[in-house]
Amino acid sequence: MNEPQTLFADWQGKPLDTILAMCRELVEDATYPTVQRWRAQGGKVVGHFQVYFPEELAHAAGVLPLKVCGAQVEGMEAESKFGSYLCSIVKTSLELALTKKIAMEMFVTHPICDAARNLAAIWGRNFPYKCQILYLPQNPNSRYSKTYLRDEYQRLQRDIEDVAERKITDDDLRRSLAIYNESRALMRELYAIKRETPWLIAGDEAFVLIALAGFLPREEYNELLRAVLPLIKARPAKKQDKMRIVFEGGFCELPPVDLLQTIAQSCYVVDDDLLIGLRYILSDVALHGDPLYHLAEAYIDKSSYSPVQHDLHKPKEKMLLERVQLARAEAVILAAAKMCEPGLEEQVTYSKALESAGIPFFVTEFEENQTTFEHLGIQLETFVENILFD
Repeated sequence: MNEPQTLFADWQGKPLDTILAMCRELVEDATYPTVQRWRAQGGKVVGHFQVYFPEELAHAAGVLPLKVCGAQVEGMEAESKFGSYLCSIVKTSLELALTKKIAMEMFVTHPICDAARNLAAIWGRNFPYKCQILYLPQNPNSRYSKTYLRDEYQRLQRDIEDVAERKITDDDLRRSLAIYNESRALMRELYAIKRETPWLIAGDEAFVLIALAGFLPREEYNELLRAVLPLIKARPAKKQDKMRIVFEGGFCELPPVDLLQTIAQSCYVVDDDLLIGLRYILSDVALHGDPLYHLAEAYIDKSSYSPVQHDLHKPKEKMLLERVQLARAEAVILAAAKMCEPGLEEQVTYSKALESAGIPFFVTEFEENQTTFEHLGIQLETFVENILFD
């Protein structure tokens, strides 16, 4: 395959507000135009469901990893493939494929919940390409968890090699690890701006900048962030009297951008777990030795937390309290997608931990197809005012 042309270049040379508007338009476009351009150039695609996926494996093979995380679509085609009382994201993700808005050569899901675990089989009955499950360790505290995960990555690598019709060498993997190390470092820099100077970047704006990583070649994405971060730091925005909050509950199904914009009208979102899978590894993956082992090691030892990883070394309620403390947040929004079993269960645990710590919290739920936010805005304003004037 020839060197692919840039898939998203229109932002270059534009002012920051224009770039952010273009990024949002691209993120909300359910036809995935950049993926279409990639395929038009002869590129192949590996789609993967939420939450975490080792994208470096696909990247090392010259394949585009596509984060399949639903969209604001009706889901009429997919409705007949599922039972009732399921979260929206599994239905709309399949809908994107059934209606040919996205196309791929392989699909991978994870056993993060009953719906996601069954998604591979449902997907596989409707498409001719390989659909499989990546089994991340259920017991990451086992002494064998890293070796197990390294072998699981190798199994996945062989399937990706079949798609790419080429072998992946250790040097290929190390090059990809270096690119993704840079990418995660740029994301951490963006989140540092959110924490230290949140008036420079609203929560919804930061969200769309992160979301682009789910469907752009990572080299191209890094180029964009390298250009945008200095523009954000130089933004002539003034600090406002807004409450600093942490948003928790966007680890899988994603809230609409308008919902995040509604929150940003009365609060500074100084940290969150939105698209945490793209930011899950918190420090650089080692580039020496066995790259698959180091990637597995990073998932176990250098990672964040989520309701779908059960790690005794990372009690989620304690990790949330640390997130609040590090971000100097004054309150927490505990959100959960409708019908999301892991998210709704953690709301109970998080609520008890926050109550014990004396940290105010606001409980809500959302759905990716939600279109009205006025009621949420009023509730949130009341919540903030009650804290400020208590």
